[in-house]
Amino acid sequence: MRGSSKTTDEETICDEQIKEYICEIIESEGICYGYYKITIILRRKFNLIINKKKVYRLCKELNVLRPQRQIKQKHPREIAQNREITNSNALWEVDIKYGYIHGEDRFFYIASFLDVYDRNIVEYHMGLSCTAEDIT
Repeated sequence: MRGSSKTTDEETICDEQIKEYICEIIESEGICYGYYKITIILRRKFNLIINKKKVYRLCKELNVLRPQRQIKQKHPREIAQNREITNSNALWEVDIKYGYIHGEDRFFYIASFLDVYDRNIVEYHMGLSCTAEDIT
């Protein structure tokens, strides 16, 4: 049956009743929940077998959805802030990565020299050690 859901007792509940449950949850808790948490509460408190996408649709119809949060960039790139780079090979940076060699219980290292202007690898070193003498 379209426009309804079932409980764990196989009882059919129409969407209008589910909308009333959603309004009851929002009013009684006093906290603005998102559709995902409302789905969990509907499953636990009212024993509904309901999908989060359906709860999203019903919340959208009721106009109770919270605005989506804006994700901020956690680590802004701070490369060459005090320099104006206008061509290749004006400024390089070094990126060192390492990995584990399972059979030998050792690490290997990759040191890459990157051109800041066009982000190309200028030179690299790969070996079992990564000291200043290895990469110069």
